[in-house]
Amino acid sequence: MRNKKVLFITQAAMIAALYVVLTKLISAFNLASGAIQIRISEMLCILPVFTPAAIPGLFAGCLIANTLTGSIIWDIIFGSIATLLGAIGTYLLRKKPFIYTLPPVITNMITVPLVLRFAYHVNSAIWFMAVTVGIGEAVSVCVLGFILKKALWKHRAVIFKN
Repeated sequence: MRNKKVLFITQAAMIAALYVVLTKLISAFNLASGAIQIRISEMLCILPVFTPAAIPGLFAGCLIANTLTGSIIWDIIFGSIATLLGAIGTYLLRKKPFIYTLPPVITNMITVPLVLRFAYHVNSAIWFMAVTVGIGEAVSVCVLGFILKKALWKHRAVIFKN
């Protein structure tokens, strides 16, 4: 029992660390935030298909990454909650091929434009920001995440040992 808890915490911590590193990397190219963003760390939102430890890992990773990249408090809170809800949705839909990629896209399409408008006072139309954020999320999760899932699938028993 104790080993399962240690494994869960270790997997969550590793996923959080990967999320932070990938976000910091892409933020160097100004692509981690804003109305047009391709946050490649969001491809990790596919990991709840393999392990429930990804859910707290993604939440913690997003929270830390948003804090380290200079986001304001509302972005730190609501952006992290969007990632958390997306990860939960992916976990719940893990047996539905490709459909499991959609919850992070949808939660971010709803949340991020509202944060941009009301917290950062971005004056673009909310529908436009929803489309641009959605495209970036689709690239990150539906394309890169799906590729990551395919690459990890054959090694899942070793990597995500339960």
